[in-house]
Amino acid sequence: MAATSVKRAFKYRFYPTDEQAAELWRTFGCVRKVYNMALAARTEAWVRQERVNYNQTSAMLTAWKKTEELAFLNEVSSVPLQQCLRHLQAAFTNFFGQRAKYPRFKSKKKSRKSAEYTTSGFRFRDGKLTLAKMSEPLNIVWSRPLPDDATPSTVTVSQDAPGRWFVSIRCEDASVKPLPATDTAVGVDVGLDHLLTLSTGEKIANPRHERRDRARLALAQRRMAKKSKGSVNRAKARKKVAKIHARIADRRRDGLHKLTTRLVRESQTIVIEDLTVRNMVKNRSLARAISDAAWSEFRNMLEYKAAWYGREVIAVDRWFPSSRLCSVCGTLRKRMPLHVRTWTCDCGATHDRDVNAAKNLLAAGRAVSACGAGVRPQRSTPGGQSAAKQEVSRREP
Repeated sequence: MAATSVKRAFKYRFYPTDEQAAELWRTFGCVRKVYNMALAARTEAWVRQERVNYNQTSAMLTAWKKTEELAFLNEVSSVPLQQCLRHLQAAFTNFFGQRAKYPRFKSKKKSRKSAEYTTSGFRFRDGKLTLAKMSEPLNIVWSRPLPDDATPSTVTVSQDAPGRWFVSIRCEDASVKPLPATDTAVGVDVGLDHLLTLSTGEKIANPRHERRDRARLALAQRRMAKKSKGSVNRAKARKKVAKIHARIADRRRDGLHKLTTRLVRESQTIVIEDLTVRNMVKNRSLARAISDAAWSEFRNMLEYKAAWYGREVIAVDRWFPSSRLCSVCGTLRKRMPLHVRTWTCDCGATHDRDVNAAKNLLAAGRAVSACGAGVRPQRSTPGGQSAAKQEVSRREP
């Protein structure tokens, strides 16, 4: 890892005044309007087989502001409007690079309400943050201190579905440095009965955050369904449902942060399985449990923290038969149904299914790290089997 400091985002909750909230709501609406108009213009050009870039959409924004119909765009800061055009450009770049789907229009009800300010759109002095078009600083709850001599580069203000306000401050953090190198390595097998199983034999319980609040969530959803669409009572009921979802997500995120930080601090090399979760959740029987386990979020956290602290994360091919392979003698069993949790190999070794898989993942990861050997087995895709079914049944082929 380079000696330069890492840029991090520090997220805080804040409580705006009525005037600040009204200004931010106007900004959110203008950002959504400009994004959708620019996307429509680029889509029309795409149909004509023409390319429209950021500079052209920026010129369009200037022209839109001069019209009587869109004169309200001048009432908010121009910085978030320009930033949303840059975000749209990034979305198209990812689309053309086949890393994402075609950009979608923002919805007033479903899309995230946010606005991004660069250095020209805010003032940060003496620990107080003031946004453009505002006379007073935001009332931020500083739950943790910013790095010493922090100079924010961008500030993102957002409001979640339950109505909570958050500000994300991005700045350099010199305290994030590579940890001392060690020779420890661990294989990690994700699951549903246990969230993680380590090659050391340790099993980490699955907290099942969604299941703990499932009854309360179902009751809130039933009450919301009985309210008339578009009514004030339905809006209140929807907010109660959103609060329960937020509570579940907050607990899940907190647990994953603690877990990934521990793994990165304890191990130099972490070997995981390269799962395609978006295909696995197409299975109706397991979709809810897989989504609650948040394997993708776990991997994302693990990878960026490993990059921060000089650790290595190795992803083994999803088709590697980790559960069916004996970690002692290397014998490969033909079948391993999901209900089989322990099994005995012909060599006499008795395996816990998940611990054995974690040990095999560690061995495969070490092979990759040592000599660059591949771990993709020779296989043929079962005829007529969907991608989702292949993913879910990968351990019982």
